[in-house]
Amino acid sequence: MSSSFAAIKPAIKLSDQVASALEAEIREGRIQAGDKLPTEAALAQQFEVSRTVVREAISRLKSLGLVDSRQGSGVYVKAPGIEPLHFDLPHAASREAVMQIVEVRRALESEVAELAAQRRSETDVQAIRDAMQRISEAVQAGRDGAEEDVEFHRAIARAAGNPFLISTLDYLARFLQGATRVTRANEARRSDFAQAVTQEHEQIVRAIESGDARGARNAATEHMCNALRRIEQADTTFWAQDGARLAQPLVGEAPPSPRA
Repeated sequence: MSSSFAAIKPAIKLSDQVASALEAEIREGRIQAGDKLPTEAALAQQFEVSRTVVREAISRLKSLGLVDSRQGSGVYVKAPGIEPLHFDLPHAASREAVMQIVEVRRALESEVAELAAQRRSETDVQAIRDAMQRISEAVQAGRDGAEEDVEFHRAIARAAGNPFLISTLDYLARFLQGATRVTRANEARRSDFAQAVTQEHEQIVRAIESGDARGARNAATEHMCNALRRIEQADTTFWAQDGARLAQPLVGEAPPSPRA
């Protein structure tokens, strides 16, 4: 890759600036599908930012479905696919928007978990457990764990062995991560919610690990149903503060309704 980048100036969030610059290079064809991005260290030097900033920027590109990590190799630009899906949510309140995305997740996650239980390898199971551990580490470090939560469910999708399911999750990435930030912010306010989420994740993993396809489907469905119930139980104070702010991208990115 021959592109050179200007130093980032501290105006808006640094990682967003780095992600936007890289996204422009990809979308305009200067970095093409199959190209390997420079290392974190190289990008940090070019942009004159920390490696943490670069790591966050790459995570954003992953959520947009523009790049993918290859273990032991690096980060590569993905081939263009179907245009990202949109949802008809222009007039939906924050609460309803999040609940609709969770309903979509419920349909997907139950199927993904069942297939993962049928097809998982020992390597897949370890990757899922590693992803679950990273959620715990993120929370202990004071982060919301939303990105790690999405990666946990994506690890299960990889174990399902169906590339079309993985691609569907990639198309939905920005919506799934946005909704997950809301649900995790809500769950972090109550210790019983947070403990329940951990237990639900563990039930899904145990079923997959043991090859219990029906149990994995039921556990994943129950997890999403409980996520809906937890959102329903969120009080008006939560939506007046963190909830509405975190959910705004879900509503704001939706196209106008043809019925409006």
